[in-house]
Amino acid sequence: MILPAARSALVAALLLGAAAPASRADPQVDYLLHCSGCHMPDGSGLDQVVPTLHEVIGRIVAEPEGRAYIVRVPGVSQAPISDEKLTDVINWMLAEFSSETLPDDFEPFTVSEVGRSRSQLLADPLKLRAELFPDY
Repeated sequence: MILPAARSALVAALLLGAAAPASRADPQVDYLLHCSGCHMPDGSGLDQVVPTLHEVIGRIVAEPEGRAYIVRVPGVSQAPISDEKLTDVINWMLAEFSSETLPDDFEPFTVSEVGRSRSQLLADPLKLRAELFPDY
């Protein structure tokens, strides 16, 4: 039989242990926590509502305006993670979901680039996307 005080200590230890991996999250975990609610765990998006990440984002970042666009989308720019973690997530997403469509001369996003673009919130991402990338 576990005494109430011991039970409380056990529950607290389990909760702290469960929280520990989140504090050391890798880009895939951060993607699952902060992006997959809309883009789905597999990056497929929601038809006609949330765009897929497969192949498309590789083509978008090939365009000069595309790199800033990807970071400025409200769900990205307002994600409650640091610029460093966001940079890792974006680079992970590109490799995971769109590596076939990345340009040959692709350079991974940098923390300073993400921080700079992130500070310029995009109010209507679907409108700008249609203007800049009508084929995607």
